[in-house]
Amino acid sequence: MTEFLMPKLGHLMEEGTVTKWVKQVGDTVQKGDILLEVQTDKANLEVESSLSGVVREILVQPEMTVPVGHPLCIIA
Repeated sequence: MTEFLMPKLGHLMEEGTVTKWVKQVGDTVQKGDILLEVQTDKANLEVESSLSGVVREILVQPEMTVPVGHPLCIIA
């Protein structure tokens, strides 16, 4: 199992707000698939998975704001 972390989506990004999960617990995800959407202070962005596997647990719910590097979900 691997934690998928909040990526740094911009040079000055320090935190992001999860706006929508595209993949849900139990869904298979391939590297490059859109996993979720994140709102930064500048834009709403789609986040691609850097991992392949199955989403086992979502750790950050929509509307929650977390810092870059914070675990968002578990992929196994």
